[in-house]
Formats: sequence, C-alpha cells, structure tokens
Amino acid sequence: MATGLDESRPFIALSIAVVTVSDSRSLEDDKSGRTLADRIEAAGHRLHSRHIVTDDVEAIQEVARQLIADPAIDVLITTGGTGFTGRDVTPEAMTPLFEKTMDGFSTIFHQISYNKIGTSTIQSRATGGVANATYIFVLPGSPGACKDAWDGILKGQLDYRHMPCNFVEIMPRLDEHLKRGKLKTEKA
Repeated sequence: MATGLDESRPFIALSIAVVTVSDSRSLEDDKSGRTLADRIEAAGHRLHSRHIVTDDVEAIQEVARQLIADPAIDVLITTGGTGFTGRDVTPEAMTPLFEKTMDGFSTIFHQISYNKIGTSTIQSRATGGVANATYIFVLPGSPGACKDAWDGILKGQLDYRHMPCNFVEIMPRLDEHLKRGKLKTEKA
C-alpha cells in the first residue's frame, strides 16, 4: 500500500496538550507553543491546554504526570529544554515517565532536521515515548524544530487516515499491559 491519506477513513480528532519548558517565556510570547497550537488546530485536533513550566525536572514532571494521568488527553507535546546547557533538562524529566520509548521518532526528527540545518541537529535531544496510553513527544524549543516535527512526522502519524499505518489506529491497545496486570491482580 502506498503512503498517504486514505480518504475513505474518517478523521479522528485527538486531544493534545502542549507544554513549553522555559525560564523566560509566557503564553503571550511563546512562539514554539503557539506554532504547535496553531498546527494542532489547523489539522482538526483539539488543543486541550497549553502550559509554561520552568526548566526544572520536578516542575516538568509534576505537570507532565497530571497531563498523562488525564484520560481526556491523547498526546502530550513538550517544547524546549532538549539541548546541552545546564538548564536543558526536559529529556531527563520526561524519559523516566515513559513506559515505552519511541526511538524512531528521534531518528526521523534528526533526519528531517539534518536536511534543514545540517549537523547542528546533533544539539537536540528530541525524543518520544508512551505513558499511560498517552503519546509523548519532547521537541526542541525553536519554532522551526516544532514545525519540522509536526509537519514531517506528527501531522501524519496522528491522522487515522495516514497509510500504511499511524499512531491513532493502535491507541486502543496502548494500555493492554496495564489491563493484563489489573486482571492478574483481580484474579489473585
């Protein structure tokens, strides 16, 4: 089957939260968060919420845990804090929350980024994973990187019509391991 959209399938709107990690941004001047919010809504998804959190592992994890625990949220996207400076701690905060990592996301993100900014892409530690049946994407803090990640990966993978496969069609099975564990506990 070719890649692309299968127009015979329905579009399924997802609920997506955006968290900007920054010590200096507010919602009013957060260009990366706004870039993501605009693209989310333009694609037909629901922007559940936007947040600003400081570059602090505990602060990032506190907000992320709340969003991941919310059954109304399908996807969490963070922007910022993926570099190598002392205050860049978003991957350290987020990856311990992952039940499963998404190595391919980082690989494809860097491939897209390399085509635009060359070897400078190695200065990003963009990553992805899944926790509590919620997709999580950790993006750099530049609007360009957010555009690249959304346009080049997320827009297609978060669209049920995208072929030959997409994240939406496997969403009902993301928490199978949690259900099995609960059943084992209930039977004991």
